[in-house]
Amino acid sequence: LQLVGSGGGLVQAGDSLRLSCAASGHSISYSNVAWFRQAPWKEREFVAGIRWVGGTTAHTDFEKGRFTISRDDAKNTAYLQMSSLKPEDTAVYYCAATGPFKTITEVTAASQYEYWGQGTQVTVSS
Repeated sequence: LQLVGSGGGLVQAGDSLRLSCAASGHSISYSNVAWFRQAPWKEREFVAGIRWVGGTTAHTDFEKGRFTISRDDAKNTAYLQMSSLKPEDTAVYYCAATGPFKTITEVTAASQYEYWGQGTQVTVSS
């Protein structure tokens, strides 16, 4: 399974961005898929996740209401729609996938994910 993340960029505070995570090489249909982010000198942190089958999602308090994770089964692609971006959202954003054996709320640690995209930079200026 290969993941390719894209959609990052330089935006101003309050703007929106949509990140994409395209899967290839293997069906992602039976996976949990998540977005993580890592700012300079900080640990990689869970942003949002989705269980592919059923679409159950998990979010974190810092982004709840601003970010929406979704997936398009036909395109084998997951998305992270980000709105009302803040300078503190600046980070490299990574998509990741793991098996379906746990619920999405049980897989919020980076160490639980086997497959990773290459990361896409999101920079929010004030």
